[in-house]
Amino acid sequence: MYQQNIQTLLSFVKISSVEVGQHLYWKIGDYNIHGQVFIVSWIVISVLLLISFSGTRKLERNPGKFQNFMEFILEFLQDIAKNQIGEHEYRAWVPYIATIFLFILGSNWAGALVPWKLINLPQGELAAPTNDINTTVALSLLTSLAYFYAGLSKNGIGYFLRYIEPTPVLLPINILEDFTKPLSLSFRLFGNILADELVVSVFTLLVPILIPLPVMILGLFASSIQALIFSTLSAAYIGEAMEGHGDH
Repeated sequence: MYQQNIQTLLSFVKISSVEVGQHLYWKIGDYNIHGQVFIVSWIVISVLLLISFSGTRKLERNPGKFQNFMEFILEFLQDIAKNQIGEHEYRAWVPYIATIFLFILGSNWAGALVPWKLINLPQGELAAPTNDINTTVALSLLTSLAYFYAGLSKNGIGYFLRYIEPTPVLLPINILEDFTKPLSLSFRLFGNILADELVVSVFTLLVPILIPLPVMILGLFASSIQALIFSTLSAAYIGEAMEGHGDH
């Protein structure tokens, strides 16, 4: 019986070491880092910074088209935070919600628009950073830290009273909910982006001329929706954490 349990445990260890696809590894100390994720992430971040600096470098009272576009994006992101967090407390969280939305949107679009497969790597291939479960889990954990910080900074130790509301019987379920939130965020984003890229790849192989184009356009729309869902849910979790004990 003891040997059987050991063999079962070893089989789980072998399963956990199975990888999906090939990756370009950068070894830093004892850790292997997916290099292709960092490469595309840096490209996306550089493009976002370039657009931000270009759009805010020379602000005018009578804005041109580009400044109007930047102001529209800012108002849109402010509305996401305001609707979910509340009119009196949303401003402090606009930078976080905006950064999450823009990074995910840029990453998703980078995977949908740029033909990364034309760039050959020693191992693996370039793709959207959100196509890697490590990226989506990291973003989800950031949101978890954000709403814990928001709740504790607003309500102090009283924040933990939410775990026994409306009755202490729900304590295990309320604690479990804090673990399921980042899991659902990360797997929803990862699954949708991975599925979209797989569908485009399959259609490109089967019918390489006309069919992939509408599928790619649909993928751009779906990628935008995923960025909106992730940022909206992040703002909603932060707003929920900031509710007072007596506000429920």
